[in-house]
Amino acid sequence: MNPDIITSSQNQHVQLMRALAGQSKARRKERAFLAEGARLVEDGLQSGLVPRLVAYKEGLSPRAEESLALARSIKAKMGETFPILQIEARLFDELTDTEASQGIMAVFDTPEKELADELSFILLLDQLRDPGNMGTILRSAEAAGVQAVFLLPGTTDPWAPKVVRSGMGSHFRLPILNWGIEALEALLGDMRVYYADMNGETNYWQAEFKAKTALLIGGEADGASEQGRALANTTVSIPMVGGTESLNAAVSAALLMFEVARQRQV
Repeated sequence: MNPDIITSSQNQHVQLMRALAGQSKARRKERAFLAEGARLVEDGLQSGLVPRLVAYKEGLSPRAEESLALARSIKAKMGETFPILQIEARLFDELTDTEASQGIMAVFDTPEKELADELSFILLLDQLRDPGNMGTILRSAEAAGVQAVFLLPGTTDPWAPKVVRSGMGSHFRLPILNWGIEALEALLGDMRVYYADMNGETNYWQAEFKAKTALLIGGEADGASEQGRALANTTVSIPMVGGTESLNAAVSAALLMFEVARQRQV
C-alpha cells in the first residue's frame, strides 16, 4: 500500500473532517466547514479562500480530477500553505453522506463577508430547520440579488454539509450571518419587513418592494417565532388555487425574492 495514503481514522485531518461533517458545535468552534464535490471545491478555491486542506480518494471522476488539478496549481503558486491528502477510499466514504461521492472535498474557514454600506434587500430566516430548504433558499437568494441573509435563533446551521451542497457555491459569495433579535432591530431601522404568511394581508403581487425591503421566511411547520413576527411591518401571501394549503418554504422564498427583483427592474 502507498505509504502516503491516509488509512487511519485517528489521523488528525480525518478527525477534523469527521467532526465538521457531523457536528454543528465543531463547525462553530473551528469556524470552518466541509465542502464536498468538484463544483464546491472549485467555487471555494476560486473565491480566494485558502483551504485548510483538500482531500481525495482514488478513482476520481474526470470532473473531480480537474478540481484536484486546480488545487495543486493554486498550492504551487502559493507555496506550502495547505495539505492535499489522499485518503483510503473506505475511510473517505465514511466521511460523506452522499450516495455517489465524486471523491474530493475540502475544509474552508467560514467566510466573513462584509456587509454593503447600504442595505436595500435582505432576507431573514427564522426557525427554518430543513437543510435542503435552507441551501435552496441561499442559492435563490444569491440569484435574486439579496445582499445578505440573516439567521434568527432556532434556524438550522447553514454550514452543515447538506446545506452547503444545496447552496451550490452561494456560501462563498453571499454574506450569511447569525444575529440576535436586538441586533436585527437596530439594523432594520426604516426598512420595510414583509413576513410571508398563508393568511397574509397583502397579495405579494400587490406589495411595494421597490423601497428598502427585508423578507422574513418562517419555518416549515410553525412559521416564524413570536420575536421574528414582531419584526414585520406587514404580511404577504402567495395566491394559490386548488386544494393546496401552503407551499414549500424554499418555493415561497424564491417567488417573493424574484418578485422583489422583478419590481426593481421595471
